[in-house]
Amino acid sequence: MAGAMTVDGGMVRIDRPLPWIGRLLPLLAASSYLLWNVALGLRQDFSGFGRLADDLVPVLVFTGLGLLVGIPGLILLTFRYFVVLNETLRQIVITSQFGPLNIRKHRNLADYHFISITDDYDADLTTYDVNLCGSEGTEPINLMSFTRREEADKLAGGIGRALKLPARDYVGTEPEAD
Repeated sequence: MAGAMTVDGGMVRIDRPLPWIGRLLPLLAASSYLLWNVALGLRQDFSGFGRLADDLVPVLVFTGLGLLVGIPGLILLTFRYFVVLNETLRQIVITSQFGPLNIRKHRNLADYHFISITDDYDADLTTYDVNLCGSEGTEPINLMSFTRREEADKLAGGIGRALKLPARDYVGTEPEAD
């Protein structure tokens, strides 16, 4: 949880770390393979062992596919997700950032009344979610997921102290029927 929550006066920022190697490696490996083959083909054409006119269509197709696969890989490399809770403005800003592109959602902090800790009921690999919840009809905000309950309790307690909200532990309880 180190670095997951920072408190600066009346502002709390929760960074959600995302494992990037698993989602990035296949895309960048495929893109690198395609663009490497383009480079090899162009080197062969320019060194006199082939003709560019014969290789123009495959070079363009491999370049297009390499960029088509590589650009999403670069977007995933720069993806960031964080939540800023501003106590003084009573506002929540949820930011999804892809390089220079920022997608922000603004919520009113007054609509949220407590912090909940829930689990996913998976016997093999349990994750504990820390959510900012409000009254019925208010969409909860998932702040962070943990594999250890102590880390979830620590984050919920820290946010609760900073925002003066109660933390409720719903781990092991049955979900309400809809």
